[in-house]
Amino acid sequence: MSGQLGVQLLLLLLWGSACLWLPSPAQGALVIPGEDAAVQETRSPARSLQKRSTNDVTVEVQSVIVKCVVTSRFAHTVMTSKALNKANISQEIFFEMELPKTAFITNFSMEIDGKVYVGDVKEKEKAKKQYEKAVSSGKTAGLVKASGRKMEKFSVTVNIAAESDVTFVLTYEELLQRKLGHYEILTRVKPKQLVQQFQIVTDIFEPQGISYVDAHATFLTNELLPLVEKTVEEKKAHISFSPTLEQQRTCSDCDGTLIDGDFIINYDVNRDKNLGDIQIVNGYFVHFFAPPDLPRVPKNVVFVIDRSGSMGGTKIMQTRQAMESILQDLHEDDHFGIIQFDDSIIQWRDSLAKVTKENVAEATVYARDLRSRGGTDINEAVLRGVDMLVRDRAAKKIPERSNDMVILLTDGMPNSGVSNIGMIQKNVRTAIGGNMSLFCLGFGNDVDYSFLDVMSRENKGMARRIYEASDAAIQLQGFYEEISSTLLLDVGLSYPDNSVDFLTTNQFGQLFNGSEIVVAGRLTDSDLNNFLVEVLAKGPEEDFQIQGQATATDWNLIYPDEEYIFGDFTERLWAYLTIQQLLEKKSGDPEEKANTTAKAVDMSLRYSFVTPLTSMVVTKPETEDGPDSPLIADKLTEEQRQQAEKMVHHFAPPVYAHAPPVYWVDGDPHFIIELPEREDALCFNINDTPGTIFNLVIDPVSGILVNGQTIGDKMIPPDGKINTYFWRFGIIHQKLGVTLEVSTEDISMFQDGKQIKLQWSKTASLKGAKVDLVLTKDRSLTITLRDSVKFVILLHKVWEKHPYHQNYLGFYTLDSHLLSPSVHGLLGQFYHGIEYEVTNLHPGEVPEKPDATMYVKGQELNVTRGWQRDFRRDVKNGENVPCWFIHNNGTGFIDGDISDYIVSGLFKSV
Repeated sequence: MSGQLGVQLLLLLLWGSACLWLPSPAQGALVIPGEDAAVQETRSPARSLQKRSTNDVTVEVQSVIVKCVVTSRFAHTVMTSKALNKANISQEIFFEMELPKTAFITNFSMEIDGKVYVGDVKEKEKAKKQYEKAVSSGKTAGLVKASGRKMEKFSVTVNIAAESDVTFVLTYEELLQRKLGHYEILTRVKPKQLVQQFQIVTDIFEPQGISYVDAHATFLTNELLPLVEKTVEEKKAHISFSPTLEQQRTCSDCDGTLIDGDFIINYDVNRDKNLGDIQIVNGYFVHFFAPPDLPRVPKNVVFVIDRSGSMGGTKIMQTRQAMESILQDLHEDDHFGIIQFDDSIIQWRDSLAKVTKENVAEATVYARDLRSRGGTDINEAVLRGVDMLVRDRAAKKIPERSNDMVILLTDGMPNSGVSNIGMIQKNVRTAIGGNMSLFCLGFGNDVDYSFLDVMSRENKGMARRIYEASDAAIQLQGFYEEISSTLLLDVGLSYPDNSVDFLTTNQFGQLFNGSEIVVAGRLTDSDLNNFLVEVLAKGPEEDFQIQGQATATDWNLIYPDEEYIFGDFTERLWAYLTIQQLLEKKSGDPEEKANTTAKAVDMSLRYSFVTPLTSMVVTKPETEDGPDSPLIADKLTEEQRQQAEKMVHHFAPPVYAHAPPVYWVDGDPHFIIELPEREDALCFNINDTPGTIFNLVIDPVSGILVNGQTIGDKMIPPDGKINTYFWRFGIIHQKLGVTLEVSTEDISMFQDGKQIKLQWSKTASLKGAKVDLVLTKDRSLTITLRDSVKFVILLHKVWEKHPYHQNYLGFYTLDSHLLSPSVHGLLGQFYHGIEYEVTNLHPGEVPEKPDATMYVKGQELNVTRGWQRDFRRDVKNGENVPCWFIHNNGTGFIDGDISDYIVSGLFKSV
């Protein structure tokens, strides 16, 4: 955008998913910052109760409308927003909206001064060149980013000429899934200011009949409550919320808005037929199956719980908490077992236990004693759980008509026993043999979710990510609640072979209470007189079998007053479901995978769905500087979401109860990881040939690199031991364009083609736009990189006539939490914390330095209690810092081997 445009005006229109069945966060904001932009963006709730501003508003938000039409669970959502630039200069307007990650974007358009710019869905590979061009030109090319657990954030920026308007329209679709007995439509709205025309409208059309509708919002006051209009008839419902601009105000003389939170609609349909509901419209059919009033099937469940070293701390505590609640929820006709594993496997009992008050109490005590340690042998742990169920079934210790399941909880990768992922999946698939279900819970961001997802789907189960947060125990309990009550097993839905093709999945391992099975297909025969539907399944006492005749649905008779109701919804529902299931097929031979991918791409393009295999290319209007780069809207996979979460984690730095941790290397060289929150420290030494250059810190996200070169003694001391120290550091901040070389002799900084040189013999202070340097004579150099980490380098001066030792440097890192989760290096790998446990304290070789066993990173290490020195306050003598010393160059504590950190130059990466 041209520099002549003056002050940039940001119009942020941020709305939540208007049609969402999951209770997922979707947030919104409408911000028009001027000179006080930063204050307005971050103001507290109290600040929002300000009096009306006298400043002229240069952008008028004319309307924000969210319309959702739900037709037999298939939700079609359109979000429209119109704004007028009233200024006499052009402005940059930023449109942003969140949508559920299970939805597919189908259309996006911008209308500017009567001209419409429409997004075009293309095969991802074909759109890739345009994407790379946009990235290389320095533009923000990606329109879609992960946002929270269930949402994706769509955003686009466009330059609007003076006294012009823009209308944004975003459309997405998804099939609502039934959970715990209802569907949910959630809209999160956070406009943060008043909107001229604000409207949320939802229309629900369910030929099966609506059993109930509930609408509420977290921000509703007594004054706003009457504005929620709800009209419910037998087979349709209309819900709307349209406060006027005055009604949105926090007070009569305030500019603040009351609209801030979640608008939620829950509903369910009538279920008076065991066959379910079958709808045939325009040559396609959809079958919804969730019969009412079925007795539950007893279950036999083995909980396989990871207790490896990485599960230490909060994760193992939350697992214990969740297990206590889950055990209390077991039904009296269930059987259960518990297996905990690290690199060894420990069973609570050799076989499953009947649910009794005594057994649950004993198991609860056992679960409370879960402790983290050791490696991660997923293969043997799961096979042991499967074997327990197989043996008990063969011995007839469990009911014949009951549901066998294994629930695996792990937070990491297999690193003990069989560690090859493909082999583990094959072993588990062979052992289960289609006779039970496997559910996998991946705890945190270090787990390979794809591995767990494939393994679950291959064995009639599903995987779920458990996020590291204060509610992790609730997440675990919530997942268990979804699968805890089985109504039917081995459910098969069949249709006439000569009448149907391109059928979605019609065989299901189980039907859970509160859920729903959906099957869709394309009809090949227009004669529906013989369209016979049959459902076969296993119940708790006898087989479930029902047949029925399906007939075409005449929507004009059901809804005579509606001129148009999304008439092709059955076809698009079928396409949506087919694509979702094709994307889930991750196993098979290469040819089968290629065919599956090709079919998914073809259908995505045909129906204009933005899926992980397609992209939407959005062409932006020309600016004063010429054509702008196209923007690309992608659909994120779960793996991409996981990586994105790691990358953005550092934008929310932790709040420390104690001082933040400090990491340093000093002495010959001693590496120290200080952990104030545990009132502890860990340390290790590196011994190598003098002159070796090691990578200490590398952060590919922020572009920071720190390397250090060692120096040895002048000559071999009488004891024959050569000490090495760091004498030179190279520091690069790629994004700031700053390079520093710090040695025991002098300091050189290179920036913008210029070199600045400082001497240790003189105190100096340099403050710049990108970096600050504070040099204390013959003592320390503090380097503060703008909006980033701070480094302190200490100079240790040795008597120049000393026969052996030479001057050396110490390196200390402050504010390390500002670096990204991708940071690594000998020091950097510990910047975002480390989980460990120390047990088995026993006498060591030196009486005052006891030994112990440390469980860390899946390893069992022998460590020694000692101390190292912190020279920050006293550069001559230092202060003793107690720490657990890891031997052998930190082997087992650092990732990989020490040789993995050796680089060829002071400014080279590994």
